Amino acid sequence: MLKSLKWKAILYAAITLFAILLLMPTVTSQLPQWWSKVLPSEKIHQGLDLQGGMYLLLGVEADKAVESYVEQKKNSLGDRLKELNIPVGKLEREKGDRISLEFSGAKEKVDNLLIQQFPTLHQLSPTEEGGIWKLQLILDPKEIEYAKKRAIDQALEVIRNRVDQFGVSEPEITLQGIDQILVQLPGITDPERAKNLIEKTAFLEFKLMDEEGNIDEALKGQIPEGDLLLYQKSPDPQTGAIRKIPFLLKEKTLMTGGFIKDARVAFDQFHEPYVALEFTDDGAKLFEHITGTNVKKRLAIILDNNVYSAPVIQEKIAGGRAQITGSFDMKEAGDLAIVLRSGALPTPVKILEERTVGPSLGQDSINQGIISISISALFVILFMIIYYRASGVIADIALILNVILTLATLALFKATLTLPGIAGLVLSVGMAVDANILIHERIKEELRWGKTPRAAIDQGYHRAFITIIDSNLTTLIAGILLYQFGTGPVRGFAVTLCIGILANIFTAVYITRIIFDYITLRPGVKRLSI
Repeated sequence: MLKSLKWKAILYAAITLFAILLLMPTVTSQLPQWWSKVLPSEKIHQGLDLQGGMYLLLGVEADKAVESYVEQKKNSLGDRLKELNIPVGKLEREKGDRISLEFSGAKEKVDNLLIQQFPTLHQLSPTEEGGIWKLQLILDPKEIEYAKKRAIDQALEVIRNRVDQFGVSEPEITLQGIDQILVQLPGITDPERAKNLIEKTAFLEFKLMDEEGNIDEALKGQIPEGDLLLYQKSPDPQTGAIRKIPFLLKEKTLMTGGFIKDARVAFDQFHEPYVALEFTDDGAKLFEHITGTNVKKRLAIILDNNVYSAPVIQEKIAGGRAQITGSFDMKEAGDLAIVLRSGALPTPVKILEERTVGPSLGQDSINQGIISISISALFVILFMIIYYRASGVIADIALILNVILTLATLALFKATLTLPGIAGLVLSVGMAVDANILIHERIKEELRWGKTPRAAIDQGYHRAFITIIDSNLTTLIAGILLYQFGTGPVRGFAVTLCIGILANIFTAVYITRIIFDYITLRPGVKRLSI
C-alpha cells in the first residue's frame, strides 16, 4: 500500500511541477535563454477584451458573387456562340441570376450548346418573332447556393491570409452565422490601416484601351458598345488635390489577379516604390500571349475599377513579370502587395459592427478579474479552514492546484483567456469547493457512525465519488455545448469552465485522497481533524 502511495505521490508531484513550469513564461519574462530550447515557452494568450485591439463583424455580400458568377457564364456563352457563328443580337445579365439572350439561326444548336456545356442555365419561356429567338436563362438554385458558399469560404480564407501577413499576433477569424465573418485583432496599433486592408476587394484586371474611341463623346455618356469608362486617380504633388483622368477601355478582361504568384514592393531608378508582380506558370504564358498579340497598344492595369497605369506594350513580355506603378508611399505599396499576394476578395464585404478596446481598458479588466478571483478564493479558503480545520487546509491545497492546472492547460494548448473566461475560472473554483464539501460531509457522516478515520475516508470518497462525477459531468456537457454552438465571449467562458471541471475532478478526488491516505496510514492516528 505504501509503495503504491509513493508512486502516486511522485506522479502527482510531477504533474504539478510541469504545470508550474508551463506558467512560468506567463508569470515572468526574466527566463534564461536555454528555457525555450528545453521547456515550453508559450504564454497564456489574452483575448481582445483583456489585451485591447479591434473587433469587426463583416457582412459578405454573397449576392454580388452570384452576379459575378453569372457574368462569367454570360461571357463564356458569348464566346461559344461566336465560335459556332450564331448571330447574337443581345446578350446581357439581368436581375442578378438571369441572362437575356437574343439570336437568329438554328435554335437546335443553341439548345445542344446549353445542354452540353451550360447545364446549370435553364431556359424560361423561349419565344420566336421574325426569325429572332428570345431566351431568358436562369441559374440553377443549387448553383446559386454553391456560388454563395464558395464566395464566403474564399472571403474567409483571403481575410485570414491578409491578417496573417499584416503581422497581427493571435488573430481570431471565424465564420459567424451564414454570411458573416468575425475578426478580432488583439493588440493592433493602427485600426484604420487594418480596416482598409480587410475591406479592399483587390480585384486586379488587365484590359486594352480603346484607341479608336472618342473619349470626349464617352464623357458625355455616349460610350461605344463593348467599352467602359474608368478613371485614374492622380494626386497633385503641390496641392494634394485628387485629379481624375478618364480612360476608355475595352470591356473584355484579358487577365485577372487570379494568376498572381507573388507581389512585393520594389524601387525604381528614382527610389520611388512600386509593386512588382510575378505570375504563375499559366499566368506567364497568358501574359506573354496578351503582350505578343497587342504590341504598340496600351494595356491598362486596373485595381477595383481604378486605373493604376496604362503603359504601351513595346514588345512581347516573357518571364511572367509585370509591375504596378503609381503615386505610392511605402505603406500603400506594402498594403497593396499584401492584398494582391493573398488574393482578391471574391465579393465585397461591409463592416456591420466595429469596436475598439484600448489597452488600458483591457488592463483594467485583467486587474478586476484578478481581484475578483483573489477575493472569492480568500473567502473560500478561510471558510474551509474555519469549518473543516485541518481537512479544510487539504481542500484549499486542492483549490490552489485547480487554478494552477487550469491556467497551465490554457498555456499548453494555446487557448485564449478572455474576460468571460475569467468568470468561468471563478465558477470552476466554486465547483471545486463544492466537490470537497461533498467529500468532507460524507467522511463526517461515517465518523458519526463510529467508523475509524481510515474506514470513514474510504467510504466517504466512495459515496461522494458518484455524486461528484454526476454534477461535474452534467456541467461539462453544458460547457461543451456552449463551446460548440456559442461564439466569441461564450466560447471563452466555456473553455475555462470545461478545463476547470476536469482539473477539479483530478484535484478534489485524487490529490486530496493521497494526502488523506498519507496522514491516516501513519501509525498512531486515531482522530481526524474535520
